[in-house]
Amino acid sequence: MKKMLAAATMALSLGASGLAMAEPLKIGMITTLSGGGAGLGVDTRDGFMLAIKQSGNKDITVVTEDDAQKPELAVQIADKMIQSDQVDVLTGIVWSNLLMAVVPGAVAQGKFYVSTNAAPAALAGQGCNKLYFNAAYQNDNLHEAVGEYANKTYKKMFILAPNYPAGKDSLTGFKRYYKGELAGEVYTKVGQTDYAAEIAQMRASGADGIFVFLPGGMGISFMKQFAQSGVKIPVMGPGFSFSQDVLPAIGDAALGAKASGQWAPDFDTDVSKKFLADFQKEYNRLPSIYAVQAYDAAQLILSAAGKASVKDADAFRNELLKADIKSPRGNFKFNTNQHPIQDIYLTEVVKKDGVLTNKTVEKIFTDHGDAYAKDCKI
Repeated sequence: MKKMLAAATMALSLGASGLAMAEPLKIGMITTLSGGGAGLGVDTRDGFMLAIKQSGNKDITVVTEDDAQKPELAVQIADKMIQSDQVDVLTGIVWSNLLMAVVPGAVAQGKFYVSTNAAPAALAGQGCNKLYFNAAYQNDNLHEAVGEYANKTYKKMFILAPNYPAGKDSLTGFKRYYKGELAGEVYTKVGQTDYAAEIAQMRASGADGIFVFLPGGMGISFMKQFAQSGVKIPVMGPGFSFSQDVLPAIGDAALGAKASGQWAPDFDTDVSKKFLADFQKEYNRLPSIYAVQAYDAAQLILSAAGKASVKDADAFRNELLKADIKSPRGNFKFNTNQHPIQDIYLTEVVKKDGVLTNKTVEKIFTDHGDAYAKDCKI
């Protein structure tokens, strides 16, 4: 298990709110830093720590540990962080099956959890909780956007995702908006690396389009094999399937792929441009949407902690709900279930100055919420 202690030390004002901290704050970050999902966790950690560093606040400590993409390990880490490290807030988990294992126990022990990515439907509706916030989206959202986009051109889609909560949410979200015919619907193993059988099914299916949700190493393996197969059906997916952390490994096989996301590196706003420049200066690479989401999660925590003590749960929650941040993605506010309402865009993989990245094509949804908020009774 990899472990890292980090504390922000730059002598700057609190970036999120300009206010001093109500009291020292310890944050526990559980994320994936090894194995096939490590790129996602590294971008999550780095985006989060950029906001912490920019705050310059010496009263913030971030304890980071590697969950190795194992639910049982994530639970052990969370319990240790709560009981031994005595963290005030938890964050960082990439994978929905790990989040589902950790959040119920964390909130039962009175700890806030602010998600940087994972957003299963089970925690957005009837299973919502006053102590659980999501700074990213609800799992279905980006897939819903691709379903809406696919309606314009594709009449027969083949859809594929891993068999775990986020994978199931992804195909549910796509089908919620897509009105055409399904040529196939397949769930694969989490962590699968050989997609020969699935690609053969796609070839024979008669599909005119393919939607895949395969984050991390899964997407890298699939796209390389798909390009080698010679199948010419257009491939599209949510931003995670073609995010900045995997594009260098996929290579030119990703060129032209359409995806959905809340942010892209070409966003023409001062806030986005500054975030992009700061991230590149700090880490010498382009950020992914995982980094943006984590950056905003840190901003949310910083903003709330600058105005209320985390020990006063009601006051701290009320400050989180205000979403008093400047997000690189633009418009951001919380729905009644403490998940984002935000704009979602169509992007396309291009090569700019020799680097694969995503460019914005059009806006698909404005102020988009999720289908489960109506069932949340907070």
